[in-house]
Amino acid sequence: MPGELMLAFAAGVVIATVTAPVGVSGAVFLLPVQMTVLDVPNPSVTPTNLLYNVIAGPGALLRYRRDGGLTGLLARQLLAGTVPGVVVGAIVRVYLIPGPRAFRVVAGLVLVLLGLWLLRRIVRRRETRRTLSPRAITSLSFAVGIVGGVYGIGGGSILSPLLVGTGMTVAVVAPAALASTFVTSLVGALTFAALSLLADGSVAPDWPIGIACGTGGLIGGYLGARLQPRLPEKALQVLLGGLAVGIGSLYLLQGLG
Repeated sequence: MPGELMLAFAAGVVIATVTAPVGVSGAVFLLPVQMTVLDVPNPSVTPTNLLYNVIAGPGALLRYRRDGGLTGLLARQLLAGTVPGVVVGAIVRVYLIPGPRAFRVVAGLVLVLLGLWLLRRIVRRRETRRTLSPRAITSLSFAVGIVGGVYGIGGGSILSPLLVGTGMTVAVVAPAALASTFVTSLVGALTFAALSLLADGSVAPDWPIGIACGTGGLIGGYLGARLQPRLPEKALQVLLGGLAVGIGSLYLLQGLG
């Protein structure tokens, strides 16, 4: 329906504008909109979310590329783990946990704990940095890639608070996390498209909803990335932690209710 597509587009704009400055694509916030407002069936919500990431991602990445934010090894280290992880996660989602209830509980717990951890560091004003080795970053990214494949959240919403919590700055983490989310979502969407030929049920993306949300996210992501240099580091960290706690609490309430 045209009304649903307009709502999907508006949701993509607003969500991406708020989340892009901290390296989160916004898919983690789009998921409850799909399930509760747009009535996208399970497990189709997962590949639809990944489709949103694929379409919305270039907006923020283009802006970060112009600012030089995509140079360096971090993005490649993240991709080395998230790409194979998302393939594993897609298979798990289709064949082991097609329903939404377990997703909401597990994802909610992960996000709440990550958000509280980051906010605690900010309140205590800890300045010490805990450098992760390349192997640790890749291993962490693989685990996050599996979660992203299962739940269609790309992984940036988990990787960003984790990496910022180790002492990395948001300015370094945000472009790398979004680049990882984009490539991982592309691989994940293609994996779900292939699985839809073999599995029963709503496995393929909801193409009209995904395209409408992604087009809005493309615009919002560019705007959000443009805003990032104008926002103070601590404010971005508080925003990231608050978003993680807020959406995680919502998932827990929905999953346990």
